[in-house]
Amino acid sequence: MIDHVLGRPSLQFRKYQVLAVLLFWSLYLLRGNPHGPPILLLRHLSKIMSKRLTPFQTVTLTLLYLYVTRNFAKLLNLESPEPLANLYTRSYFRATWVMTALDAGFWTAMRIRRKWLRDACSMVFSVYYLFAAERADEKVRRVRATITVDHLRVSWEKPMTPYLRFLSNLLHPPHNKFAPRPLRIPRPKESVYSVPVDAWLYYEGTREQLRSCKKVILDFPGGGFVAMSPRHHDDKLLTWARLCPGVPVISIDYKKAPEYPYPYALNECYDAYHSIITTRGRCVGLSGDVIPKIALTGDSAGGNFTAATVLMILNAASTSSTGYLMEAGWKGLPLPEGVILIYPSLDLNMSSWMSDEQLKLIRQRSTMDTNRNVVRKKSEYYEKASGTSRHPSPHPSPPSLQTAAAATAAEYSTRLAMTSRLSYFNDRILTPEMMRAMVILYIGPHRPDFQTDFFLSPIVAPESLLARFPPVYFLTGERDPLVDDTLIFAGRIRAAKQAARQHRRNLGLKPTAQTERGDAVEVSLIQGISHGFLQMAALFPQARRELRKCAVWLNRILEDVPGEEAKLDVESDEEHPGLAGYITTYTSDEDRPLEIGGGLGGVKVEGKGRGRNRNKRLPRGRGKRRGSVVSLGSEDDLMGRRMQGLTNGLAGEPAVDGDL
Repeated sequence: MIDHVLGRPSLQFRKYQVLAVLLFWSLYLLRGNPHGPPILLLRHLSKIMSKRLTPFQTVTLTLLYLYVTRNFAKLLNLESPEPLANLYTRSYFRATWVMTALDAGFWTAMRIRRKWLRDACSMVFSVYYLFAAERADEKVRRVRATITVDHLRVSWEKPMTPYLRFLSNLLHPPHNKFAPRPLRIPRPKESVYSVPVDAWLYYEGTREQLRSCKKVILDFPGGGFVAMSPRHHDDKLLTWARLCPGVPVISIDYKKAPEYPYPYALNECYDAYHSIITTRGRCVGLSGDVIPKIALTGDSAGGNFTAATVLMILNAASTSSTGYLMEAGWKGLPLPEGVILIYPSLDLNMSSWMSDEQLKLIRQRSTMDTNRNVVRKKSEYYEKASGTSRHPSPHPSPPSLQTAAAATAAEYSTRLAMTSRLSYFNDRILTPEMMRAMVILYIGPHRPDFQTDFFLSPIVAPESLLARFPPVYFLTGERDPLVDDTLIFAGRIRAAKQAARQHRRNLGLKPTAQTERGDAVEVSLIQGISHGFLQMAALFPQARRELRKCAVWLNRILEDVPGEEAKLDVESDEEHPGLAGYITTYTSDEDRPLEIGGGLGGVKVEGKGRGRNRNKRLPRGRGKRRGSVVSLGSEDDLMGRRMQGLTNGLAGEPAVDGDL
């Protein structure tokens, strides 16, 4: 209270205040009257109670009194509603609860100098925060408000601590025969850098078997541009190495910001791809007889590097040089066979409201059944604010003014579509403060042009490059703050490819087989989950299922004959023992997968249903259910469900199962 009166809140002052209170009452207990201060009634009650209650009963009653006063609002139903009650699925929320407790515990112990003591205290504090969940949320909220690069690294690199690694292996033991092996990939001669690129090799085979490989999966791991090595992604990489037999997985351990700001890490990723192509794989242990087929993968910040690397390859093939990134004279590289982008960060110019161009990529119709309520409510608000009304009046306005008012109201309501960063600003994994810190640390002291630098923000890449983008598979959570990056980028790629096909038709040219194969754009949205779910494989069973699906897609895209289905059957554990433990079983209490609009070029939303209410997830007439599959009219329903959920919350209406 004193610091509030002084107008200068300080953690140091509060510490001294607590110490002063403890010192005063400790001295009084030692030196003062055992029945309290010289107040007649107080001392009289103390003497009576000391005859009727034991010390144990006194302490217990005191603790119960404190507990009741702390939870007084809950007992009388005066507490505000839980904001995350309907945001996540149950299994994902349980995983975030554990991750929040771990973050709070590790951040509490991060200032301890001795490593062995810091690791032990981190686990002790984490166990405490598992039970004191509200304290954990408060601790994490305070840290994220003033987060630093040290906090980010402690939070995201904690899986490599010995105790957590032991528990992770105990819950989810690896089945790989070969451990990851370090690599150093030399830079190509065209590069402006000379320091080799560090990497890790994940391969189920010997060096002799590696030499005969003709396919490679090149991965760029995530970590917010500032943290995490490939070893922090062992669950993902070891799974792919096991489920993609005969295909080595090479993960780049690029240098992190702020020590190495943009574009150093991006150049490392591009140079690694460049060297593998130009040396025919000899730099990573292949024989070098043929140019290997490469599939690129990346999650989160690694997804940014993956998309930017493809754009660098396309840009180099379109121009005589690659500008400041490479020396002049290089004419380009062959494209990868396919690309996997997992909850990628594709737009570093963070904004709160969606532009009309971005909105059109998600909503292809001006009015949808799923967001009819929000359009009506916001139109009524505009009419009230502007003095216009739909109801007849004794002095009606001219038709031209009514039309203009209606058009303005429609435009006003359209412009109120929020980006996912604002819709999910209270996310438990990725908050606006964290995103802001990561972008500032990554770009360094110089502010680039976010509107034109598509190597920094691939979402603004020109259509001429997007039209030649290789087959791409997007995987993200439907309630990820970065989900709009995926939808807008996928929409731009589709639009660019459609325009290119139409141009070929106008010229009388027939599409080639390679062109048709390159038109594959798949988007998988997992309902009820947010960012970073692949990092929770030991806690979140569905993450292992998604890893398995990615492995199937990689096997299919790297097939020698384009268009053939992958030889890996995803339905049977008996035929493929390597998949044991990766087939997720959904009980009636948990969630069953829900796929929307599958197939190449489609959008799949995998989500949840409970009991007999599963079919009530979609508005009437919008879907058709076949078992666990629901087909929607188009991908634009995501924005409608999000706006519907926000409208219900603002109007005080109960949330509908499936609202975002």
